[in-house]
Amino acid sequence: LVPIGKANIVLEGSDLTLITFSKPLRVTLEAAEALAQKGIQAEVIDLRSIRPLDEETLYASVRKTGRCIVIDEAWPMASVGSHVAWLISKNCFDTLDAQVELVSGEDVPMPYNHGLELLAQPSARKIIDAAKKVLYREDL
Repeated sequence: LVPIGKANIVLEGSDLTLITFSKPLRVTLEAAEALAQKGIQAEVIDLRSIRPLDEETLYASVRKTGRCIVIDEAWPMASVGSHVAWLISKNCFDTLDAQVELVSGEDVPMPYNHGLELLAQPSARKIIDAAKKVLYREDL
């Protein structure tokens, strides 16, 4: 059984925290693997449930890494991802080394064309691009 209200640390790391849930977990793990090949150890957290939200696990991870990217397939405005990013910014402000980044679905109606649909969703490349920002590195 999946414990409700308890996030799962899928991959432990020390350089940045990647927080996601549901479908984007796959591309988040792909991004973490690509980052690991560059020497970046990402901690990947799967929320598993959003209400109740396991804030303590999130805060502990972000306080450890100092950097955070939230990945959510929904639109950026008024989404679970934007709320989690706000909570992290509010409650971990003093320990953040960079602003929290949100990788979300594009703010467009979901296209019917499969290629365009993929472009409108979070991808490993978009997560790596966000990692460049929070790590202040262009070589990723």
